[in-house]
Amino acid sequence: MNRFGLNHVNPIFAPEPHPAAAPKSFRLLTEAERHASMLDALAGWTADEDVWVYGYGSLIWRPEFDFAEQRTALLHGYHRALCLWSRVNRGTPDQPGLVFGLDIGGSCRGMAYRIPAGDVPSTMEALWRREMPSGAYIPRWLNCRTEHGVVSALAFTMNRNTDAYVRGLPTERLISIVRNAHGSYGPCIEYVLETARALKQSNIQDKRLQALVRDLRDSLADGL
Repeated sequence: MNRFGLNHVNPIFAPEPHPAAAPKSFRLLTEAERHASMLDALAGWTADEDVWVYGYGSLIWRPEFDFAEQRTALLHGYHRALCLWSRVNRGTPDQPGLVFGLDIGGSCRGMAYRIPAGDVPSTMEALWRREMPSGAYIPRWLNCRTEHGVVSALAFTMNRNTDAYVRGLPTERLISIVRNAHGSYGPCIEYVLETARALKQSNIQDKRLQALVRDLRDSLADGL
């Protein structure tokens, strides 16, 4: 048993080939697997330590947790990409949407949040339920550069060894997916546009996302 009252069991995610199309079947993590993943990530944490969390997508405009401090943060080695099939939050198994993941390569400017030590257990429980319904993300501690120095922040990076990973979609298909998918959290297009708006409000430049938003708005204006 550990401080969270659970046996510490490491979940195993079997690598699967990268699909050409979104699979209609997928496996959600069990409650025990999700908790084990959280405990693995927090293995080095002590109860008197604040925790930094790195946001690059919806965590920027809807963090859904209290934080003591917020900083713009630059992360090297990963970039923001619509590389994750969403079959729960922004889509369904029959009509999956796309959400952002931190994919390998380049850099990403996002937001770092400092969670007070006393709030860490409850915040992480809620965060894992939101971000880790499946094994599509790999939680990692990554160094992020902020205006007040480097912080080690928890970031949800893309797990390329799952059938949730996708890349290289033609622009026309990507736009069609974003426009038509809808999940338990709402429309996929809302997710993309809200992320773009939040980045702009935070003075964060993302040229790929800005180009996608222009293409989306052109397609809407053309009635395509």
